[in-house]
Amino acid sequence: MGRYKRISIIGAGISGLIACKYTLEKGFSPIVFEARSGLGGVWSQTIESTKLQTPKDFYQFSDFSWSPAVRWTYPDHTKVLEYLQAYAVRFNILPRIKFNSKVISIDYVTSAAADLLSWDLWGGCGEPFSPSGKWHLTV
Repeated sequence: MGRYKRISIIGAGISGLIACKYTLEKGFSPIVFEARSGLGGVWSQTIESTKLQTPKDFYQFSDFSWSPAVRWTYPDHTKVLEYLQAYAVRFNILPRIKFNSKVISIDYVTSAAADLLSWDLWGGCGEPFSPSGKWHLTV
């Protein structure tokens, strides 16, 4: 078995929820840091009148359809948040989210000078994780 990798995901918006779901499916134990007290990303901080601009059938996860109770073609932001919450519950993502946890810095730390100079090229080794470096998050 390979070296254990810890996975941090920043933000519990749509992309963060998907990233968490798929890393869980791959056998990892991710943690999602969300600065706010709830999930939803931009949907949690929009004005009252905001609605989907595309029909809901085109704005859904491929493995999780909208509830039949949502009859509107263009649901409002409240319904979108309910949908995202249901997705997080369905795939057991909520226990992985640390709410009110804002990531304020991300630093790459390594003892290998060559690794430090080339980390932006996938650690200089063609892999997304360098064999010698680590990412440090300040939350």
